[in-house]
Amino acid sequence: MKIGLVLLLMLSSGLMAQTSMDSIATLRGDMPIAEQAAAPRMEQVENFDVKRQRSYPMQPPTVPHKIDGYQVDLNQNRCLTCHSRRVTEVSQAPMVSVTHYMDREGNFLAEVSPRRYFCNQCHVPLTAARPQVGNDFQDMDTLLNSTQ
Repeated sequence: MKIGLVLLLMLSSGLMAQTSMDSIATLRGDMPIAEQAAAPRMEQVENFDVKRQRSYPMQPPTVPHKIDGYQVDLNQNRCLTCHSRRVTEVSQAPMVSVTHYMDREGNFLAEVSPRRYFCNQCHVPLTAARPQVGNDFQDMDTLLNSTQ
């Protein structure tokens, strides 16, 4: 009797696990795990040089132009050739935020802080790629207007 009950429980839990595995949505779609899908097409980077609206306070601005081949390493930062405070008058590019010239204690530095030197940690270019998963994100203005 106990063996039959244990077998029944094992069988039913195996069926439930298989049912739950079948209902999990993944970015792989119906591609078997042992197979490799073809790589998706690379989307074109937007190159409009237009300042974009930010979706939430303190959001890092996105990069409104192509940065392919920009060198950003310990020896050189291509972004700063246009965006450092010394050259913005000539380049007409927006200067990096004053927070980028501050150390951890809030002291102002003469040069960009080493912790803010690698721009692509926060600032990214955008593409026209369609979202791979659904998204119901609402920006701050929409949220504030919906509560009034």
